[in-house]
Amino acid sequence: MIRPLLAGAACVALLAACNQEQSPEAVDKIQDMAAGPVGQTSAATMGANTVSAYVPSAAIGDMYEIQAADIALERSQNAQVKELATMLKTDHTAGSNMLQIAVRGGAPEVAIPTALDERRQGLIDNLRSASAENFDRTWIDQQIAAHNEALTLHRGFSNQDSPLAAHARNVVPKIEAHLRQAEQIKAAM
Repeated sequence: MIRPLLAGAACVALLAACNQEQSPEAVDKIQDMAAGPVGQTSAATMGANTVSAYVPSAAIGDMYEIQAADIALERSQNAQVKELATMLKTDHTAGSNMLQIAVRGGAPEVAIPTALDERRQGLIDNLRSASAENFDRTWIDQQIAAHNEALTLHRGFSNQDSPLAAHARNVVPKIEAHLRQAEQIKAAM
């Protein structure tokens, strides 16, 4: 109960900051900061509890990661960021393919989304509009938040009585490795 309240309070504070005169990049940063607690709360309360919530959350998470990796490969000049982006694209593409196979075998009635939700599309838009000097920090901050959210989602679902729980358990080590690498890159910035 405390986590949703904290996330709500953080969002209210960030939205209040948006109402002040801010540069577009400052507003994007505030939106990215609000997306983290919202995603964590959603992953913990909804996504990790039912197949019909887990599958879309996992699929959209993979789609976001693949698109964000493509943008980093195009825009970043940092070799470590590009290395992580390459790893993310490879691993999340494989994870997405494994999820599709798992859904066909264990929950064929659940539709896999084909487009990002509004929150993740906003993150992608913010990456595209980030200045060259702020791109790497924006990207790595988003990656840390997204991978914390993904860990919450997959760890929470891995204990469910579902054929898809094995998928959740299988992707956790990769997500943990991505998060560790993202945190190391941020520490070096």
